[in-house]
Amino acid sequence: MASSKLAILGSTGSIGTQTLEIVSQNPDVLSVVAMSCGRNIELFEQQVRKYKPSLVAVADEQLAKELKDRLSDIKLDIMYGMEGLIAVATAQEADTVVTAVVGMIGVRPTIAAINAGKTIALANKETLVTAGHIIMPLAKEKGVSILPVDSEHSAIFQSLNGERHNKISKIILTASGGPFRGKTYEELENVTLEQALKHPNWSMGAKITVDSATMINKGLEVMEAKWLFGVSLNQIEVTVHPQSILHSAVEFEDGAIIGQMGTPDMKLPILYALFYPDRKTLYSESLDLFKVGTLTFERPDFETFYGLQLAFDAMSAGGNVPTVYNAANEKAVSLFLNNKISFVEIPEIVSESMIEIDYIDNPTIEQVLETEKMTYDFIESRW
Repeated sequence: MASSKLAILGSTGSIGTQTLEIVSQNPDVLSVVAMSCGRNIELFEQQVRKYKPSLVAVADEQLAKELKDRLSDIKLDIMYGMEGLIAVATAQEADTVVTAVVGMIGVRPTIAAINAGKTIALANKETLVTAGHIIMPLAKEKGVSILPVDSEHSAIFQSLNGERHNKISKIILTASGGPFRGKTYEELENVTLEQALKHPNWSMGAKITVDSATMINKGLEVMEAKWLFGVSLNQIEVTVHPQSILHSAVEFEDGAIIGQMGTPDMKLPILYALFYPDRKTLYSESLDLFKVGTLTFERPDFETFYGLQLAFDAMSAGGNVPTVYNAANEKAVSLFLNNKISFVEIPEIVSESMIEIDYIDNPTIEQVLETEKMTYDFIESRW
């Protein structure tokens, strides 16, 4: 098995820390040559000391100075801001870049990594949601593999292994339903931040946990699946599967459905992306179907959780509308996490933003980023 040198964007987040656990379990074949974090300097210092990258990046100049003081005994290149992220993503020694940052901040570094010929282990769904029309053709042109780290997209990717020459009838994208599955809109009007952050199956960061509660996360995954697997919107079916055991599946034209099952553990898709096409031992609890007992599947409630329907609307409209959807949700979730708005206002803000922001067909990266700014400005002027 060939060794792999990793650059990790967002090493202190949920995906980043789990990636590093896998590195620790496979020190003979995995190493970290570059990594970045946002603001969690204390944890980042521990990671840098343990994994010994030669290049690191943090959010801003002040944090870079603080990190330099903390690590004055180590020879290390310390950068910051977008320049730092791009430097990590294009680090010469790295062959695989794990994009584990949250939000549209991941777009430019991912494009830079593709241009540098790196394999992309993609955990930053916003990259494809907002710039899939640029990134997928670029990856094809550069001969770069994009290996999905999302559990659902990894499951689809695994289900397509050896089947790429066969015609896909539909993709079955599973959703847990989040903590509020089965609730009415009226019941959602009074939910608290604490309730929204209690996911029944997965342990994730705050933003993605709220996205799961609104089902907007599944909307983002619908958009991502369209780009990753080259299917049309009407070939993507969202199925609520509360047990989170079937991570997603593919139906072929003969009616056969091939899916991937496992425990709700993000380490499996991370491990698969890092070692693809090989499988490696996962030091984790294996799936016990006798213990699970029953698997159930339900249609999503598109009316109560209309943030999911808005994703189909945004993708159908195309242009910069998916960027508006994503940016409005990012801003709305931030407001909710800071107790500035109620839970049900999140999709309201997304919907209103999609109506108000000017449409741009086939946007450039600059126009994608400008759309994000316009969306943020619009929301700040109203809420």
